Amino acid sequence: MGQKPSAIIVEHGQNVTFVTFVDERIVDEEQIRELKESLEPVIEKNENKKLILNFAKVEFMTSSLLGLLVRIHKKVRERNGRVQLSNLDPNLYKIFEITQLTKIFDIRKAPKE
Repeated sequence: MGQKPSAIIVEHGQNVTFVTFVDERIVDEEQIRELKESLEPVIEKNENKKLILNFAKVEFMTSSLLGLLVRIHKKVRERNGRVQLSNLDPNLYKIFEITQLTKIFDIRKAPKE
């Protein structure tokens, strides 16, 4: 059996770490668990850096991902880092507005086509 491809792509810059979500739909608990396991080592290495989570490919997500993002934000802040969400689809951005998570996260919406 082959190894399952990662649900994220990680790129390290000098003072920033870029994480791109690969899946268009992040909807089940298994995906959330895999993302958590994939992101934990990234967060550990991200001391004093900016962590940019790229949502360019994500079209739909479950509320469980919101919970994971809040936990990620807390862990990164504890390590004196910052989290930015980028390329967020306007429909997904509305979810962050409704839940008032726009007050917590630095969010960059996807450019309009």
